[in-house]
Amino acid sequence: MTEHTNTLPLPRTMGAVNWLGMWQLYLKEVRRFWKVIFQTVLAPVITTLMFLLVMVFAFGRGGTVIAGYPFEEFLVPGLVIMTMVQNAFANTSSSILVSKVQGNIVDVLMPPLSALELTIAWTLGGVTRGVVVGIACAASMAFFAHLHLYSVGFLVFHAVAGCLMMSWAGILAAVWADKFDHMAAVTNFIVTPLTFLSGTFYTIDRLPPWAQFLAHYNPFFYNIDGFRYGFLGQDATRPVLGVVVLLGVNIVGLAWTYLVIRSGYKLKS
Repeated sequence: MTEHTNTLPLPRTMGAVNWLGMWQLYLKEVRRFWKVIFQTVLAPVITTLMFLLVMVFAFGRGGTVIAGYPFEEFLVPGLVIMTMVQNAFANTSSSILVSKVQGNIVDVLMPPLSALELTIAWTLGGVTRGVVVGIACAASMAFFAHLHLYSVGFLVFHAVAGCLMMSWAGILAAVWADKFDHMAAVTNFIVTPLTFLSGTFYTIDRLPPWAQFLAHYNPFFYNIDGFRYGFLGQDATRPVLGVVVLLGVNIVGLAWTYLVIRSGYKLKS
């Protein structure tokens, strides 16, 4: 007779990085916004198209030219990147805040995922939504304005860097917020003013000197300016300066986000 012995399954070894867990959390974030695509992608596209049409009808009639381009062609890059970064922010902030309010944030914190892995997965989920919305916006606007392409490298860099910046900003805002009113305050009094006052609809040389001075301390200005440079080859400042600023802001911001998540601030208490 053969003797049967009961053996317990060996624990799964994950190595230094839990790639599988991080990938699954990223997929969860993507599926979360993809399931309600009409709300998360189609609605921003329609809103952006309305901005374009209203602005063109109100200010762009009669052959208005800005920086050597028809008004609608100048406006498209700013509207696209503005919509991208706002949706990247919305993805991370809503995901974490809803989990906190509903009390199921523990489902994300309990698995063997480090603070760095959580930061990367959440952030990339926001970047993905921002990029998807941006592509949809650009494709829809092509029916109403001619799209130029001057530098693919600058275009891709500023698209990803802007979505990265707003993804980690959304994480920090959601960790800090205790209720939806707090998040609405961040969106209405910080995110929206900074994006609207950064050259989305105009060149900053139309602003008074003090406003131009402040604009150069707004990272959204460099993001929008560099993204527009990728489309049109037109910029209000040196393109390389914008790259340096966005790299610096993202390095500091991601490090800050990682430290906050590692501390468990308002997540584990």
